[in-house]
Amino acid sequence: MEKLSNGLRYSVVLFVLFLQYQAVAQKNTSKRAEWFVEDRFGMFIHWGIYTGAEGVWKGEKLRNDNDYAEWIQYRNQIPKDEYVKLLDRFSWEDIDPEKWVIAAKKAGMKYVTLTAKHHDGFALWDSKVTTYDIGNYTNNKRDIVKELAEACKKHGLKLGLYYSHWIDWEDPNAWDHAKELEDFNSEDFDIYWQQKVIPQITELLTNYGDIGMLWFDMWINHSETVVTKKQLLQLKELIRKLQPDCLINSRLGLSIEEDPDVDYRTLGDNQLGETKLEYPWQTPATVAHSWGYNRLENQWKSTTSLLKNIIGNVSLNGNLMLNIGPRANGDIPFEITSRLRDIGAWLDVNGASIYGSGAFDLKANLHNWGQITAKEEKGGSYKIYLHVYNWPLNSKLPVTGIKEAPQKIYLLSDKQRKALEFKHDEVFTNIDLPRKAPDNFVSVVVMEFNKKPEVEKGLVAISDDGGFSLKSENALASKGNSSFVEAERFGTIPPHARIKGIQEYSWKVYIDTPGDYRLDVSYNLQEESKAKVDVKVNNQPLQYKFVPTGKTIGEPNQQWGIDRYLFSSIGNIEVKKPGFYTISATFDAADSEVDFNWLWFEKID
Repeated sequence: MEKLSNGLRYSVVLFVLFLQYQAVAQKNTSKRAEWFVEDRFGMFIHWGIYTGAEGVWKGEKLRNDNDYAEWIQYRNQIPKDEYVKLLDRFSWEDIDPEKWVIAAKKAGMKYVTLTAKHHDGFALWDSKVTTYDIGNYTNNKRDIVKELAEACKKHGLKLGLYYSHWIDWEDPNAWDHAKELEDFNSEDFDIYWQQKVIPQITELLTNYGDIGMLWFDMWINHSETVVTKKQLLQLKELIRKLQPDCLINSRLGLSIEEDPDVDYRTLGDNQLGETKLEYPWQTPATVAHSWGYNRLENQWKSTTSLLKNIIGNVSLNGNLMLNIGPRANGDIPFEITSRLRDIGAWLDVNGASIYGSGAFDLKANLHNWGQITAKEEKGGSYKIYLHVYNWPLNSKLPVTGIKEAPQKIYLLSDKQRKALEFKHDEVFTNIDLPRKAPDNFVSVVVMEFNKKPEVEKGLVAISDDGGFSLKSENALASKGNSSFVEAERFGTIPPHARIKGIQEYSWKVYIDTPGDYRLDVSYNLQEESKAKVDVKVNNQPLQYKFVPTGKTIGEPNQQWGIDRYLFSSIGNIEVKKPGFYTISATFDAADSEVDFNWLWFEKID
């Protein structure tokens, strides 16, 4: 794997050739990919010659701070004849790919994808196309692809194969990034393509039974590489001919926008979803940081963070393929094994919220307590799964935006499905929770409906601590002269809207409890000015005149001076009855600049 130099940008694309998949609210999914959007979770395995180095070559660590151990041959300039000697470090009598498959199944994974040929060009099957394969470098000929395929079939998991079609450091005619220093002949590359890529893909799709997916790893479009579109179409047509149901990912080098016959989009390494998409997509992710085993690894992700990765992607109609990097004796590192065990136990209880589930119609990240997934059952009933990351201390879970009262609410972990008490008003559901969270990682609350409920879009949800956080990013409407500025100086300067002249925002909220509400503003202003903000809550006016906030130190003892963001109370508003309220704010920066951070609207006890 290699990091993307430029992050992929999301865009929603509709494909008339795609069929609707009824079990998941994901419209543009081909018949071929139905299993993919149903299964949601798979295992990635990076294992090859590089595994024997463990991220260190002759006492020197990998020559790149990304610490991707599978790149050590290229990074540390290891000659081929020295590189293959790493196979002498492998404990072949201990290596059993079935153990990887069993670990995947226990973790709740539904498919396994192996690096059949990584960028080093070494094949993990007994290839007849080249002698640079595992069959020719093991005394008792091994064929890891065959062994893995048999194990997947035995245990009911789909098999995926990673194949590096663009980069191959062993073949003199293939692409190697060092060739950027010379004039590279595209005709030479075609020799590699026709004499190695095409026949090896033919072998993989002919000799190992059903292949669920071929996972390619060209992380930029073909237009930026030596690979031609004609070559990619040749490869795609070969796959469709030999195994029509085999999935192809966008790292083939053809974007989904360019070719709707590509089955799913692959995001960047460890790049999680941000936007709901109506076609299949996937994040390749790691438990550690390196993909291949690295003895110097110290960036292990927690079980909770990995579960949030899975849930977050599914809540946006995405998948997650989680990588393991076994050692040269086949063992999976303990840190990975323990995470897989915990994830599997969680899915045993909460799997219904992941498998066959997808995005709901409410905006992602609407609620600060967690994420939502949903599914339509065969009989037409509908379930909404509330994944509660932060169990409320007041035992109340506020859900904003659903217009209909559910038939029933219960904990997914409760086999008796004991109903939880709740109150529903218009578009607001307040759920009474047990004092203690039922799960140590992520607890799931189920809302059951007779049919898919309608939603009120554009609302700002009340947070679990009782207030409304109003920002430029979640405004219902915006008009004027402002620009959004991302967080700076390692977050000591928060994300904000930089306002010059006049800027108008409006937000829509639903208030279920009448009473007195207070409105605060957080901002930065660095000079004396006539700047002000006029706020109306359903036409009740308030005004605040900004005063300079000055400077502060962002990081002690480092002369780290930054603009200070302060908050001030604008005033109080009386809300006389429950209902929808529009909060509008007109900023007048006068002859200065005002950096607007947030408004906070909260009931006064």
